[in-house]
Amino acid sequence: MSKPDELLVDIAALVESGHSNQMTLTVVAGGAVITGRLAPEVVWRQRVSEVLADSARLSEFSAVFTAPTPVEKTPTHLHFHVARILQGTVGIPDTGGMYRVRIDDVSAWTMGDFSYSDH
Repeated sequence: MSKPDELLVDIAALVESGHSNQMTLTVVAGGAVITGRLAPEVVWRQRVSEVLADSARLSEFSAVFTAPTPVEKTPTHLHFHVARILQGTVGIPDTGGMYRVRIDDVSAWTMGDFSYSDH
C-alpha cells in the first residue's frame, strides 16, 4: 500500500500498547498469505532472541533482537507469532513461525486466521 490502511495501523497500535496478544489476523503481502497471532514488537523480539540463543549455529545473532529499539509513535510493522505462510493446503511451518511484515506491504487483510489442511 502506498498509504497504510489506518484501521490496520490502529490495530497494530493497540497490540503494541500491550493490551492484547490474542489478535489473529491474515494478511496478503508480496503475494504471500500469512495468518496467525500478532504480538507486541518487544515480545516478538524476545521470543526470536530466545530461539536464536538456543541454536548452536545462530546464537551470536540473539543479541541483535534484545538491543533497545527506538519507540515509534505509529507502528510500521506487524509482528506475527504462532503464524504460518499458507501455500495451497499447507501451512508453513507446521508449528507456526515468527514473521515481521511491513504494514506498507500489506495489500489485503482480514480478521482471524485461516485454517489449512495438509490432507
